[in-house]
Amino acid sequence: MPPLTTREIYQVLRDASLEVRPLRLVGVQSESGLVQVDIEGWQLTLDVDGTRLRHCQRCQSPDGRVGLFDSWQRYGTDPVSLLSTWELAQIERLLSAFKTAV
Repeated sequence: MPPLTTREIYQVLRDASLEVRPLRLVGVQSESGLVQVDIEGWQLTLDVDGTRLRHCQRCQSPDGRVGLFDSWQRYGTDPVSLLSTWELAQIERLLSAFKTAV
């Protein structure tokens, strides 16, 4: 099974920013800044510094494929870096709303 590509994960994040796919908070590790979210069966672990989304640490697709930060860095592109400024702001807004609700 091939690993997830940066572009596939970017598309899922983009859809969540446009609210085409619902983003649901699954867990928060406040000491490490990692946030786990679910986007229609896609499990993402995001590195968040305060309210700023830094990068995607890990992603697992509904079909079981996995992508990891270390492999994306090897190729020089993290899925978060492909988001437009507006898309990134929307994801950060959604994550911030979850954090204040918790």
